Amino acid sequence: MNPPRLAAPLADAAGITFDLDDTLVSYRRSPGEVLAGAFDAVGVDPVFPVEAYYDRFAEFNDRTDSMAELRAECFAALCEERGRDSDLGRAVARAFAEERDHTNVTWLPGARDLLDALDEHGTPYAVVTNGPPDAQAAKSRSVGLDERAAEVVFAGHDAPAKPDPRAFDAGLSALGVLASDAVHVGDSPESDAAGALAAGMEAVVVGDRDPLPGGAIRVSSLRALRRGDTGHRDAS
Repeated sequence: MNPPRLAAPLADAAGITFDLDDTLVSYRRSPGEVLAGAFDAVGVDPVFPVEAYYDRFAEFNDRTDSMAELRAECFAALCEERGRDSDLGRAVARAFAEERDHTNVTWLPGARDLLDALDEHGTPYAVVTNGPPDAQAAKSRSVGLDERAAEVVFAGHDAPAKPDPRAFDAGLSALGVLASDAVHVGDSPESDAAGALAAGMEAVVVGDRDPLPGGAIRVSSLRALRRGDTGHRDAS
């Protein structure tokens, strides 16, 4: 039986790196749902939106060692900036931690089938993910990804956080391939695509987030990377 057909640019790649969150897996409960539950548990109206947490995540990821510490420092700062006590932010972070289960994740559509196809094709792959190792490792283990990928690089800890090219270099080193022969697949135009292109790789953005960096390819879902529909390459 012939190996499953892979679409360009994966078909000719010597190795692939993947983002983790919202590329391969996602939480069954969104961060917004969990944050709302944390505010309820502490007994206060929401002090900041979940988007504020997203916006500051990378900043605190670079200077903390665990997800609990990251949230505590981030939420404390977000509360203080809004005229509330920093201790309230830490209390909300503790409530969030009690609500959040990092193993409660699921494969995104097409993800497992794509990895199966890469395995059958003999193409090695690694994961390059921004985030504290404790949380990201729990997600990887829960779906068995830690046993499939050549390496899981915890960018921001093992290497500088994406989009720093050194995060991608760490993945390439684990795969033993050159950047010019590799492709990175992720959902973020900035941290995934722009960073991978700067590292000398090809880049695929999954989803409709903008702006798409010049030279990157967009696909609607991971399924497109098996059936030959690679969307379009930005010409700007």
